[in-house]
Amino acid sequence: MNKINQIAWDDTVLPFQLDRSDIRGRVARLDGVLDHILTRHDYPAPVAALVAEIALLTALIGPTMKLRWKLSLQVRGTGAIRTLAADYYAPESDGKPARIRAWASFDEDRLDASQPFEQIGDGYFAILIDQGQGSTPYQGITPLAGGSLSACAQTYFAQSEQLPTRFSLASGHSHLPGSDAQWRAGGVMLQTLPAQPQVGPEGGSGKDGLIEAADILQGGESEDWNRANMLLDTVETLELIGPSVGPTDLLVRLFHEEAPRVYDPQPVEFGCSCSSDRVRGTLSIYSAKDIDHMTTDEGIVTADCQFCGAHYEFDPSSLGFEATVDHEGNPVEAQPDPKEGQ
Repeated sequence: MNKINQIAWDDTVLPFQLDRSDIRGRVARLDGVLDHILTRHDYPAPVAALVAEIALLTALIGPTMKLRWKLSLQVRGTGAIRTLAADYYAPESDGKPARIRAWASFDEDRLDASQPFEQIGDGYFAILIDQGQGSTPYQGITPLAGGSLSACAQTYFAQSEQLPTRFSLASGHSHLPGSDAQWRAGGVMLQTLPAQPQVGPEGGSGKDGLIEAADILQGGESEDWNRANMLLDTVETLELIGPSVGPTDLLVRLFHEEAPRVYDPQPVEFGCSCSSDRVRGTLSIYSAKDIDHMTTDEGIVTADCQFCGAHYEFDPSSLGFEATVDHEGNPVEAQPDPKEGQ
C-alpha cells in the first residue's frame, strides 16, 4: 500500500479502500489510450461518447476480477448503434501494464440528436470473463436500462454478484495550451466489500444460499454506503477528467473523513490481440469454395481488425481446412472438414 501522494496519473487505474466504511473503489484516468482508440475511427459524437464510456468501464471493472487473461464488455442493440465492445487484458506480470481496446458498429443514416444511450435501442449488456486455455468462459447478461452503460454495469453487479456498485464517469476533449486537442476520460467506481456469509443452522445464507444485495446493506453498512454515494455525488466533471486534479487529491477531497487508503496504481495501455495467425485460425473452418467467395478480384483475401485497424492480406490457397500451401507457400496436407460429425 502507498501513502496518498502525487504520481503520474494518465492511463492509470488507482485502487483504494475507505477504511471507515468498508468500501473499496478505483479511480481511472484514460488519455493516450482513449485518444488512440477514438482517433483510429471517425466516430460521430454520440458513438464516440459511448465508446469512451465502455472503455472507461472496462478499465475500472477489469482489475476487480482478478483476471488471468481477459474481461470483455459487450453491448448489442436494435438501434442505430448496433454494437459496442471493449476488452481488458490482464497484465502479463507484476509491474506490466494492462491492455485495453474498444470498438463500435453503427448505422450512420439512423443516428440522430437524441441521447447516445437511447440510440442503442433494445438489447443487452454483457460481461464476459475468459481465464484462458483450460477454463470455461463466464458470461453475465443484463437488459439495457437505466439510461447509461454505467447504470447497466451497476445492475449487473447488484443482481449477478450481489455487490452494490456505483460509477461516476466523464469524458471529453481536452484543450491544453500549446498542445493538440486530446480525448480524456476519468471515473470513480465504488463497491461494497464482499460480506461474509452468515450461515444458518441448516446452512446457506439468503435465497438459494446467496447473499442478497439488500442483505449486504443492512444497518450501519447501509448508512456508510449512502454517505459514500452522497459524497461521490459532489464530484465535478473536471475533477474526474483531470489533469489538474490528481486521483489522490480527488480522493482526499471527496472522502477524507472516510480514511481513504490507496494501493499500487495499475498502468494501462492500448493493446490488441489480433494477428495474422489468429485470422488464419478464424478462417480455418471454411472450405475452399467459401474462401473463393471471399477472394478479391486481385486474387487475395483481406481482413481488417475492427479494434486497431490492422489490415491483413492472404493467399487464398493458404486458408481454410482445404489449404494447399502454408503462409510461406510450402505444400501442406489437406485437413478433414471440421464441420463433419457435428
